[in-house]
Amino acid sequence: LLRQLKPILTPYGKRSGEIFLFGKPINNININEQVKEIGFVMQDIESQIVTDKVWHELAFGLENLGLSNAEIRIRVAETASFFGIHTWFNKSVNELSGGQKQLLNLASIMAMQPSVLILDEPTGQLDPLSASELLNSIYKLNRDLGITVILSEHNLEEIMPMANKVIVIEKGSILTGGTPYEVCCNLQNSDMITAMPTPARVFNGVKNQFDCPITVREGRIWLEQIAKTRSINKTIAPSTENNNNNKPLITLSDIYFRYNKNSTDVLAQLSATIYKNEICAILGGNGSGKTTLLSVIAGFLKPYRGKIKWHEEELSAENIGFMPQNPKSLFLKNTLREDINDEINNSENAHVYEVEEICELYNILDMHPYDLSGGEQQRAAIAKLLLRSPKLLLLDEPTKGMDAIFKKKLGILLQKLKQNGITIIIVSHDIEFCAEFADTCQMMFDGKIVGIGPARQFFANKSFYTTAANRMARSYIPNAVIAEDIITACSGRVKENIISEDTLPVAKKNINIAKKEKTSKSSIWKRFLGGAVSFAV
Repeated sequence: LLRQLKPILTPYGKRSGEIFLFGKPINNININEQVKEIGFVMQDIESQIVTDKVWHELAFGLENLGLSNAEIRIRVAETASFFGIHTWFNKSVNELSGGQKQLLNLASIMAMQPSVLILDEPTGQLDPLSASELLNSIYKLNRDLGITVILSEHNLEEIMPMANKVIVIEKGSILTGGTPYEVCCNLQNSDMITAMPTPARVFNGVKNQFDCPITVREGRIWLEQIAKTRSINKTIAPSTENNNNNKPLITLSDIYFRYNKNSTDVLAQLSATIYKNEICAILGGNGSGKTTLLSVIAGFLKPYRGKIKWHEEELSAENIGFMPQNPKSLFLKNTLREDINDEINNSENAHVYEVEEICELYNILDMHPYDLSGGEQQRAAIAKLLLRSPKLLLLDEPTKGMDAIFKKKLGILLQKLKQNGITIIIVSHDIEFCAEFADTCQMMFDGKIVGIGPARQFFANKSFYTTAANRMARSYIPNAVIAEDIITACSGRVKENIISEDTLPVAKKNINIAKKEKTSKSSIWKRFLGGAVSFAV
């Protein structure tokens, strides 16, 4: 939908209906005016950066508009100052963190002074603090400069309270729309309430007569009102003790790594232990070294100092599944179906049915992988990795671009895989996901691990790196870290089934077909199929 609003980015296909910009049909507006009036920040941070230096990037769009050198200089200076870019103005773009690159993309667009700013998942690759800073910058553009902002986003905790209007889309149609409060009220009996901010989800699960809260602050006030009407169980949240009795799988001792001989260390004095059959989440700000650490564990990068000890002798590159931050690199064929069939080295439909059921690929199997949305590419990449029957699964930002409902399904899937003997390491900025599904969390800062603990203990009572649920409820339920903890403590109703009934016929059909054909290269599915049936039902 967003790409329909920028004609030069509109995908090839058949379209009916009209789109108007300032009362004019958008396709009748010349390209120069479109470029000037409509700014578009893409979902993929890297794809929009086209030059080598920060200041070159800021000037690039202005040069293409044919502005004079004097006008370019003043606009670049003004924009750099507004966004706080002046401190890294002369840097190479390769030196920037993900948050800085996304801010640079936004600044480069705003230097052209558009009337409408369109953003596709602007916070998808940012840590919580960087995401907050970016959203505040976007809010200032709307509030102070009167820029119309249209954005798609799955993480709604901060952006939804800023919005004047919210539109919820499901299966290509508008499900509901209105103010944030109206939308949250309209979705109370819908599965889409899962995508709403934590206070609204808690409100939905607890029978009460108060107004629906949207922000964490409103959630605290709502919880104060609830506390006056009923008893709140302050100890109902799960224990924060670490019950991990598993044996170590990987031990990293005093690891150092740098990309170039004369560059600074990306990893320094890093020591960590990963245990067998656990889901370990590695968190930290952009540029803290998380992705580099994952590549070191995978064997793609070699540290110049330190030791890595593998406690499982049969573990090798062949049974390590690695999903990079950009999953496009995993796709080699013209359709997703070909890619999946190539992975298992045959074309038996049974495999395709199994994969499509677990990762919900049934509508996109015949599409080119590069034409998929960010979330669809993530799901397809995970499907390819699972077909390799990995013993160790390394996932870099696995929930990037995913909606809330599929995140829940992915978390259940990872827990089932863990029960079947697969160790999973996740690098993620998604605090809510890690709090709910990880066993342990490790915090990276300045190239080293600075904090470690069971997920609930890790997130409880932190000021910044914690969940919305914990910030909302810490005064009453100190150990609460997810919305379900608060709902249970308030004697509410936790919705267990996240798969609608109309998907069951497809699920049963696909699983039955998978059982009919005997295959030798899908042991992961033979081990996992029973679990898949249980959570599909």
